Amino acid sequence: MKDIVVLGIESSCDETSAAVVVNGRKVLSNVINSQIDIHTLYGGVVPEIASRCHVEVINQVVKEAIKQANIKAEDIDVVCPTYGPGLVGALLVGVSYAKGLAYTLEKPLVGVNHIEGHIAANYITYPELEPPFICLIISGGHTHLVKINDYTEFEILGRTKDDAIGEAYDKVARVIGLRISRRSKSR
Repeated sequence: MKDIVVLGIESSCDETSAAVVVNGRKVLSNVINSQIDIHTLYGGVVPEIASRCHVEVINQVVKEAIKQANIKAEDIDVVCPTYGPGLVGALLVGVSYAKGLAYTLEKPLVGVNHIEGHIAANYITYPELEPPFICLIISGGHTHLVKINDYTEFEILGRTKDDAIGEAYDKVARVIGLRISRRSKSR
């Protein structure tokens, strides 16, 4: 059976990232460009600035991910951008870039739900993991407790109604003067 080489592109908020993954479990590369320095100046993510920053770096991030994976673009079997949820302008940058790349390479384009991506990340961290299991998702504006019945079958058991836990942490840290940890420009 042939290995499936996936190029994932993530641009839902303030980080532009691309990863090459084989068969959904083996990461060949993971390149991240963080915008934390610029958004820190404004006390939080500014959607228009995030979108513009994605435009400036997405090509270099994707090229670097392919290079670090030690493959050629033609080796990619499917291009998978995040399609939502997230900042609309930021998502449009990633999806538009992915559409152009998939078209050029004559490869399929498969959009990925940001929240489902967090669930799928568990399969990389824990290769022996198989459904069913319970997953707590704390990501930016989303807090969900999800029962994973099968690889594509999810049941939301609970979620916040007002502020997400991640946002609450950020707001409290800012009020009491805690420093936000810095992420490297590329990792």
